[in-house]
Amino acid sequence: MNTNTNTAQQTVAIFGAYGHTARFLIEEFHERGLGLSLGGRDPVRMTALAEAHPYARTHVATVDEPASLDALVAGAALVVNAAGPFGDTTGPLIEAALRAGIHYIDITGEQPVTRHDFETYREPLAASGLLFLPALGFFGGLPDLLATAAMGDWAAADDITVAFALDSWHPTPGTRKAGARSAGKRVTVSGGRLVPFDHSQDLPTDWDFPAPVGKQPVHALGTADQITISRHLKSPEVRAFMNEAPLADLRDPHTPAPTAASDDGRSAQSWLIDVVVTRGAERRAVSAVGRDIYAVTAPVVAEAAVRILAGRTLPGGTGSGMRAPGEVFDAEDFLSSIADITWSRR
Repeated sequence: MNTNTNTAQQTVAIFGAYGHTARFLIEEFHERGLGLSLGGRDPVRMTALAEAHPYARTHVATVDEPASLDALVAGAALVVNAAGPFGDTTGPLIEAALRAGIHYIDITGEQPVTRHDFETYREPLAASGLLFLPALGFFGGLPDLLATAAMGDWAAADDITVAFALDSWHPTPGTRKAGARSAGKRVTVSGGRLVPFDHSQDLPTDWDFPAPVGKQPVHALGTADQITISRHLKSPEVRAFMNEAPLADLRDPHTPAPTAASDDGRSAQSWLIDVVVTRGAERRAVSAVGRDIYAVTAPVVAEAAVRILAGRTLPGGTGSGMRAPGEVFDAEDFLSSIADITWSRR
């Protein structure tokens, strides 16, 4: 694993570099002083990206042409896959990272893709000497870190519940495509196993969120964080819920895509994630709040990348290969380092 503590001269490659979330990724990495190699399949959009970011290398690259991916990641220390649908891109990008001998992160929120990648690559990549972190975003990575912080010194829990509260959800086109692809393929963790998610049993229940959200009706979900959490935290039950307002937005085909509410490009959307773990009569809870579920992915990914490149992973060696962020980083320290997130115990 790369333990060089000077990341200033290292380069990060981003595939899908003209996507909605990628604009925030580019800004984060540039502000942190890393070099950038940007790639995407559309030559016209890549030309515009090169003009907007003259400090970065740019490449027309597609998953159908491995040589183009090799050119994108050449000289990079880590690649971030920001291109959906991720069912089409994770395999080729993981293979490109392996050929180049570099670390890999993706930002998928697609539960079936996250499950497939863990089941397909976790063991084969274990001896690679490289870290592969899938689903390192608002879904998947962030709840995993919160659940890890909530567990603390517990070796196991009886139940882990992740509850999401969004004031609204204006989905990107990528989110809509991912939802269509994931339909009928989601699972939940029950009885210590991944079992099919049964929408017929999705009856609304109430969840008492921390202030200012308060008690709201929520619906059960099958989410990427149920996969990441279940890979390293011991609990027979890992559940996920979301309040009704954003789900109604997501179901409405007329809900527009997110729009910028400030010069930094972030939307005005607010979110809260509440994680509760139980063990017998004991209960531990951690919550986090922030703005814009897409934009917050960027500082989480950038912080992870910088820590990986600087060798700031958990002591004792969590090994390499396909990992959840809670396996790799000190969860409390990591969460406290992200200025876009305010988290607390309750």
